[in-house]
Amino acid sequence: MNEIRLWTALITPMNPDGSVHYEDLKRLLKRQEDAGNGVLVLGSTGEGITFSEEEKREIIKFTASQNLKIPIMAGVGGIRLETQLEWIDYCNELDIDSYLLVTPLYSKPGRYGQTEWFSALLDRSDKRCMIYNIPSRTGVKLVPEVLLDLKCHANLWAVKEASGSINDFKNFRNTVPELPLFSGDDALLPEFTEFGCVGLVSVAANVWPIETKLYVEKCLTGDVDNLKPTWSEAVKALFSAPNPIPSKILLHSKKEITNGTLRTPLSEKDLSDSSHLLDVDRAVQEWYLKNK
Repeated sequence: MNEIRLWTALITPMNPDGSVHYEDLKRLLKRQEDAGNGVLVLGSTGEGITFSEEEKREIIKFTASQNLKIPIMAGVGGIRLETQLEWIDYCNELDIDSYLLVTPLYSKPGRYGQTEWFSALLDRSDKRCMIYNIPSRTGVKLVPEVLLDLKCHANLWAVKEASGSINDFKNFRNTVPELPLFSGDDALLPEFTEFGCVGLVSVAANVWPIETKLYVEKCLTGDVDNLKPTWSEAVKALFSAPNPIPSKILLHSKKEITNGTLRTPLSEKDLSDSSHLLDVDRAVQEWYLKNK
């Protein structure tokens, strides 16, 4: 299989009571397989932190059992190290491709704390790992020197940069030029590719799997002249309320999932008007038809 350049940070579809809707999950996985996109399961877009450890095990086991022809990445993130190590131990036994390791939540560690955290996770893994910088969610930036400390680890494969800062991306690129860098921000992919970005871990691909794949291909080849305003408006709409609220509402409107259910503390009430979502959906589909 060729190296995947687009990973979809998959939503987790739910029943009205908040339990996982496995038939919908199977359908969403098949949509991504048909598009040829890798899938990230139980990331922040998948509301992974809201699930119990037992639920997470059921979700990742179900995903791995689908015999997909695309790679699967499992999200790893929390506060307690031992819990994450136990999660990796479980996932090591499944047919998945890789892990996404996020900086520790809430505690805001510095360089050495971050290095010890990631070293422990990398050591326990028997799969390749992508380190994830998302300070808006974790409360702390990934210290670039941590990557210097870890760059020779056999399991460190790539970095996902989602700080929203072009300067931060350039800093990571300059610090560890040998490590592949993926954008974690759909909207900034055109800018990031100018500085060596190799792919995207995407929210938008939940709604538009094949359309986002074309968007990534155009960004990576420098064909970016006709991407705006369609894609900037589309991504803006998907983040017009806390992610993944707009994506779930739009997927429900498109009948791709049975319910738009979210787990507390997320609430669809935080998106008072969803009409703009249908507008950007039409615009993205029109863009795709003109550019495929």
